Amino acid sequence: MPSDLISLAPADPADIPAFKKELQDAFAVSVIREFGALPDGPIPSDEVLDSAIAAPKAVVLRILRDGRKVGGAVLTIDRETHHNELDLFFVKLGEEGRGIGLRAWLAIERMFPETITWQTHTPYFEKRNIHFYVNKCGFRIIEFFNAHHRHPNEPLQDDLPGGDGEAFQFEKVMTGARDLSSSRSR
Repeated sequence: MPSDLISLAPADPADIPAFKKELQDAFAVSVIREFGALPDGPIPSDEVLDSAIAAPKAVVLRILRDGRKVGGAVLTIDRETHHNELDLFFVKLGEEGRGIGLRAWLAIERMFPETITWQTHTPYFEKRNIHFYVNKCGFRIIEFFNAHHRHPNEPLQDDLPGGDGEAFQFEKVMTGARDLSSSRSR
């Protein structure tokens, strides 16, 4: 009987095309559910994904279940400020609903114990993501981006049909790291 162990591993550069395709397939489900169809091309676009993956502070991880690839994450890790971002996160189609996402997120938190805050975002219509980040992972909503309040540097939301950029910004303050941070400033 498998142990159902969730672990993380750096994504192999040769695996990036499969990583991108699996992420786009996972994101497509909710876009099709909300809008009826995908716009021309995948969401997020290859250009957006390539930019996130190649960003200077990017860490690209594979989520593994008993050693098998079941998802992934793209993080921005600032080793100076310890204010980090979860840029992209997905569980592969057919693997969702098994607690993999939460266990993977907790593994990410353990991997970066000096994190003071984590931030992430999700489109306004992604109720499952909102539930996941707020009710399961302990994030709180800190901002709502829309036509009247645009995200200053986030092209990802413009990939969605309608292009209105409506999305929630989330933040999680890490208690232990916050305590560590305040003791450093004394």
